[in-house]
Amino acid sequence: MVTIKEIQDARQVLDKVIRRTDLIEATGFSPECDVYIKAENLQRTGSFKIRGAFNKISRLSPEEKARGVVACSAGNHAQGVALGASENGIRSVICLPDGAPISKIEATKHYGAEVELVSGVYDDAYTRALELKEERGYVFIHPFDDPYVIAGQGTIGLEIMEQLPDADAVIVPIGGGGLISGIAVAVKSVNPACKIYGVQAAGAPGMYEALKNNSLKALPAVSTIADGIAVKLPGKLTFELCKKYVDRIVTVTDDQISAAALTLLERQKVVAEGAGAASAAAVLYGDLPLAGKKVVCVVSGGNIDVTILSRVISRGLSTLGRSSEITVELDDRPGQLEGVAKIVAEEGANVVSVYHDRTDPEARLNAVYLRLVLETRDAAHRIRIEETLQKAGFKLHGRKNCTIMKKA
Repeated sequence: MVTIKEIQDARQVLDKVIRRTDLIEATGFSPECDVYIKAENLQRTGSFKIRGAFNKISRLSPEEKARGVVACSAGNHAQGVALGASENGIRSVICLPDGAPISKIEATKHYGAEVELVSGVYDDAYTRALELKEERGYVFIHPFDDPYVIAGQGTIGLEIMEQLPDADAVIVPIGGGGLISGIAVAVKSVNPACKIYGVQAAGAPGMYEALKNNSLKALPAVSTIADGIAVKLPGKLTFELCKKYVDRIVTVTDDQISAAALTLLERQKVVAEGAGAASAAAVLYGDLPLAGKKVVCVVSGGNIDVTILSRVISRGLSTLGRSSEITVELDDRPGQLEGVAKIVAEEGANVVSVYHDRTDPEARLNAVYLRLVLETRDAAHRIRIEETLQKAGFKLHGRKNCTIMKKA
């Protein structure tokens, strides 16, 4: 098991290598609790992974360093290993899923690693890395289930306790569990009363299911926008540490992660990748007991591909009710469009696009569908527009009940 002593030793190793990232007060992020952002998105390589990777590599013997290292990653561990190996004059080979963001692939190469793309997800890259370890004698640098890696990540917990000693809760994204394990050991050793909450994507709840069933079992598949935490099987060591130190784990959907990423970008000017935004999503949607508390969200990384960022923003706008699509069935006669436009204008919405469709086979012969994309304030605003249109006699086609997402 990893103890506070190993984490303190890791800190000495990393002292001149990493950045002591800021703890930023996110004023107004949540109406019920005081939120602070531990900005590991501003760490070297754009994520926390350099901490664990460098700590592990620094412990290798001269003989192991001469053999070179191999690692698998969804992208962030790859960059940490690549930079750590390059700064120690060591050859590195990194196996990445072929679906990894291009920005992470290119950054890994930039830091000096040889990259091998593997068909599938993280776990497939893991299998290939182990094959290379056996075939070529490389030293395998595990992304999360290694005591030195966990200790390196735990240095974040030490920094949080120095920056906010009276923190009531720390929320940490979970993939394989290395980050939350290290942080939990550090925080609980300094302040046992501080709660440690984990958050996973609903499409990749490996640790959530493991703790729920008290057994490790690989998920049949994972699917989430948060590629950094898309892990089928958590680690054995991290599982035991989470059982001992983590108070609770919640899951959030991709829509909620997107909404949180957009909120971080707009209100805090913080760029977070999907995994990094998961902790903020847990504050907004995780149904955690945070009222009146001082809460630290670990934004674990900011390495998001710009093409993915645009989709995340669009998804976030839709989830928050800021972008709304409404389809109105109209009689095909003059003046109908004007009536709809007048109501939309009076309700204070902005029309982004209009599509007038006479060819839909579901429409009545004397009817047309008017599809509007609107810029709205929130879900309640959209509902009010829909209700006003209906009161005016307009029929909404395919209308679904719009649920306002609960915000903590």
